[in-house]
Amino acid sequence: MTMLAGKRALVTGSTSGIGLAVARALARAGAKVMLNGSRTAGDAEPLRAALAAETGAEVAYTAANLAVPASARALVEAATAAFGGLDILVNNAGIQHVAAVDAFPDDTWDQLMAINVSAVFHTTKAALPGMKEQGWGRIVNIASAHGLVASPFKAPYTASKHAVVGFTKAVALEVAEQGITCNALCPGYVRTPLVEKQVVDQARVHNMAEERVIREVILAAQPTKQFVEADEVAAYVVFLCSDAARSVTGSAPLIDGGWTAR
Repeated sequence: MTMLAGKRALVTGSTSGIGLAVARALARAGAKVMLNGSRTAGDAEPLRAALAAETGAEVAYTAANLAVPASARALVEAATAAFGGLDILVNNAGIQHVAAVDAFPDDTWDQLMAINVSAVFHTTKAALPGMKEQGWGRIVNIASAHGLVASPFKAPYTASKHAVVGFTKAVALEVAEQGITCNALCPGYVRTPLVEKQVVDQARVHNMAEERVIREVILAAQPTKQFVEADEVAAYVVFLCSDAARSVTGSAPLIDGGWTAR
């Protein structure tokens, strides 16, 4: 696939899970890809090199603490400098914590909002001037079905993903005539390290075995009773970044196993 040949992409939180799958799919489609995570460059080098060898694409890596605004902006600047510009921004990084509202730690709320919401603002703000100048850009924010519906014990996460969907719509309207699209992809439950942690957290909250939690709690609302695969999300991102999706903007497409159809 070469539908994204020559495009330059940054994927936040892309050393594992959905982010890595997205980075791999973009590279396979011909894009140059900046990986991002909290690892040192040395620790991330085997992953970077393996992805470059597998896809034949130019792949780089920059560490960033997305909870810090200056670090989020510097990440975009690093990707732009490495590739000579930036065409695609995928805001994927996110964290989760499961607890009742009245037991939710204040510092965890602050960190969750900083990474899940504020970082999306800072990276988008940093990327837009270059996209406007070149008259082409794709911004894909990985939100969640929780950007449209809610679950108990996940109030902060639900709030953060609703915020991402709203932010996405507003940005899309601002740049609608400038060749830039902005969409919020809303997956259901994808088997990732983040979801594996949720299984453990939910087992503790509900005092249930993890096997029961997967079917009766985690996937209770997902009619297919199957996790969404990270590669499915990645394929959707590639489509949203392609010219075929030039009229898709301000949307929050679902890939949720029928969760929100109820």
